[in-house]
Amino acid sequence: MTGNGRNGARNRRGNGNGKNGNGKNGNGNGRWAADNKNRRRRRERRRRDRTQSRRFALVTLAVVLLSGAGVLGAGLFAGAQAFINSCSLDSLKAVSIGENSFVYAANGLVLGAIPAEQNRQPVALDQMSPFLTQATVAVEDRRFYSHDGIDYEGIVRAALENIEEGEIVQGGSTLTQQLVRNLYIERDVSWERKAKEACLALKVEREGLPKLWSATPAGLTPEELKRWRKDRILETYLNQVYFGAHAYGAEAAAQTYFSKHAVKLDLAEAALIAGLPQAPSAFDPFQNPKQARARRNHVLASMRDIDYISESAYQAAVAQPLGLDRGRIYTRIREPFFFSYVRELLIEEYGATTVRSGGLKVYTTIDPRYQNIAIASMKDELNLSTDPASAIVSINPANGAIRAMTAVVPGKKELEFNLAAQGRRQAGSAFKTFVLTEAIRQGINPYTTRYLSAPFHYQPSPYEDPWDVATYSHSYIGAVPISTATLASDNTVYARLTLDVGPENVVRTARKMGIKTELLPVPSLALGVNAVSPLEMASAYATLAAGGVYSKPMAIRKVVFPDGRVDKEAGWGISKRKRVMSDGVAYEVTKILQDNITSGTGTGANYGDPAAAGKTGTTDDSADAWFAGYTPKASTVVWVGYPKAQVPMSSVHGITVTGGSFPASIWRLYMSRALEGQPRPSWPSPRNPADWIPFRGEFAFYGAPEPPAKPDEPQASPDEQAKPDKPQGSPAKPDKPDKPEQPPTTTEGR
Repeated sequence: MTGNGRNGARNRRGNGNGKNGNGKNGNGNGRWAADNKNRRRRRERRRRDRTQSRRFALVTLAVVLLSGAGVLGAGLFAGAQAFINSCSLDSLKAVSIGENSFVYAANGLVLGAIPAEQNRQPVALDQMSPFLTQATVAVEDRRFYSHDGIDYEGIVRAALENIEEGEIVQGGSTLTQQLVRNLYIERDVSWERKAKEACLALKVEREGLPKLWSATPAGLTPEELKRWRKDRILETYLNQVYFGAHAYGAEAAAQTYFSKHAVKLDLAEAALIAGLPQAPSAFDPFQNPKQARARRNHVLASMRDIDYISESAYQAAVAQPLGLDRGRIYTRIREPFFFSYVRELLIEEYGATTVRSGGLKVYTTIDPRYQNIAIASMKDELNLSTDPASAIVSINPANGAIRAMTAVVPGKKELEFNLAAQGRRQAGSAFKTFVLTEAIRQGINPYTTRYLSAPFHYQPSPYEDPWDVATYSHSYIGAVPISTATLASDNTVYARLTLDVGPENVVRTARKMGIKTELLPVPSLALGVNAVSPLEMASAYATLAAGGVYSKPMAIRKVVFPDGRVDKEAGWGISKRKRVMSDGVAYEVTKILQDNITSGTGTGANYGDPAAAGKTGTTDDSADAWFAGYTPKASTVVWVGYPKAQVPMSSVHGITVTGGSFPASIWRLYMSRALEGQPRPSWPSPRNPADWIPFRGEFAFYGAPEPPAKPDEPQASPDEQAKPDKPQGSPAKPDKPDKPEQPPTTTEGR
């Protein structure tokens, strides 16, 4: 596959590599580095000028949006003291240290235990590198030493971001609030718990935690006392938080990643560790060094921006390699890789301390039988020590329950990083399904609407590099219906179609279907330039299997507290479903993907179930290969590739790996074995059939004259044979952005 985003990765119409890219107006260092301090001063002056009016607007919005949730409550105004008096640190039950939490499979078998008091060595703040404390404050709560436990502006800023995105994408919790959440297990209804969390944060700032801290030194001034409590809060937080790789607390993290004490961490090492709590698996430096380095550099930039470090110190630190030295002091712990996903869900809900030693019993959706079948299917196909890795995720479309989530890396017995959930790689042509879905949603008939299968040369501006698209095989079939182009996985047709339906609309549809990773709305979107996880792809394809209803992936069915109470407030085991498209749209997409398994690129996945539907995906140089498919019973995605780098799979068992080779074969083995003996239902007829509208794509024959219609060409899908043929025109498609002017000349692509 070619043309998968080399050009066009900055905006919908082009590639962003023009005269304002990295050339003469780009990222030179020279005198610009010397002006950083002045620029920061100017930014601070502008920020102060806007403060008064912005605070009024933010506080007003906060009262409207968040007071009902109890997050701020009376604490914002004159009732602050009464609000603080409404809670007591003594009223909460502290998490008991040393009680293990157990995780169970769907059939009740124990999957494993999350150990207590392991990989954690509390140390005093003066036994931690000052770089670590500064980095933590800079990236987690830069107003930590000035607020009183609640950062009102931060909460409202997060609320505005969440409102704009339509979901929770940013939190507003301070380090003090995070500490309170980690230290206690109390579970009330959500808004009451949030109110208590805010109240306790204020109280900790005023009274401290006498049961955990040493006696307050005598003779301190009010400012000194405030600073002393702040330091104790930071110390307690850094001894509790989870840093990934089984490491809880700063000392364990330093030992795990650098084989040294926390006090010995240098600037770059401290910044890397401080950046881990946000997403320990995603930023795991052992498994994802590129992401870890980017996160480390973000922390360093945050330190520089608030003048914790100089520009020269920043430049020196970002230039350093990660310098990892894997510690062996904690390698005795053995946990199934699935814990890396479930554990983070638990930590997000309860805090790290509760998960580690809160005595929880966690019942998951994972079926050991499906897990074993998935592992066997991957090992049957890729059985050499030099073979690439593979991952499988299988979801129940009816409720989003994850039945299997596993990966195999030949030659390795243990795999801590969850490739299936946290690993993100380019999806190749498996992403064409989202373009097809959006086209049908807009009323474009895939059986009668023809596009040109020919090399595609696109250059919307003479100041930008051209985008040349070819098919994987470099063979072309001329004017062809979209349905036929789908079975051939024709890149040139889908490049043209993406421009016509609008990349922004494709991104919106993919997001609604289950892709939660940020996607770039670029023309090469259909060719899979965006990196996604197998879990996201399985969730999105499950939306089609469910007739257009999205179900949030569900890994946990039930959590039981040590006293026997079942947590009914977190929503475990409750399917969160939402219709995101008509069943008619999903039905039409499914029919084409059914044909793809019987006569398209996905024939290697055919195991005899006539309802099976799916799509292959292969990236440039065969660095990643996918098969995403589904039946009414299961949505399953297989990924094959090398986990640590995008290594071309040009000779695996003597062949070049594509989505139709090993991924399709693994999918066939898994589905045939997992669903053996079960009924094979067919797809029900839709209650709301898709509506077709007159359409003529602006880019349908871009680069060549449109040929006349062929009398014997299929005019409709089987369900539409009785309907009269509709003339093509130029419909006003929904949500479609304006088209750019066509370039004055084009050349043939390769």
